[in-house]
Amino acid sequence: MAQTDAIFENVFQQNQASDENPHSLRVSIDTKAKVKIGNLSRGGKARTLEPKKADDHDTHWQSVLVPFGILNTHSEQLSIYMGQSAETSDFIVDCLTAWWKDNQLDYPDISEWVIDLDGGAATRSDRTQFIKRMVELSKAIDVKIRLIYYPPYHSKYNPI
Repeated sequence: MAQTDAIFENVFQQNQASDENPHSLRVSIDTKAKVKIGNLSRGGKARTLEPKKADDHDTHWQSVLVPFGILNTHSEQLSIYMGQSAETSDFIVDCLTAWWKDNQLDYPDISEWVIDLDGGAATRSDRTQFIKRMVELSKAIDVKIRLIYYPPYHSKYNPI
């Protein structure tokens, strides 16, 4: 499809420009499948003499964790944050904020942060809460933030 190809070409050009700019940091972000926490059997096997007892039915769990990953595309450093909220715009921006606070000293010369992402429910460009929070983050850390979206239904190409 011509439209998808044009989006991929733009993604490639923007990522290449970021990678060639010593004042630009490119990361890739995404949430992964939620993980139910509890005494669940998960269909696995125990490597002990006496197998561990699991609940008879996997219908009750203590909580659900949402894994959120941030991949530094330059160093291939992966950071994973776990939250107990739903996958929301606020959760994602809170994770990005925490990541920046933990890593900003490693990037003293960065003036631009390029973020590769797909158009998931919480990060779509028409999500006003997500865009509002990203603008607030950009102002708070005094770094320009550019969001680079992969084409719809092509999230598997997002480096993370």
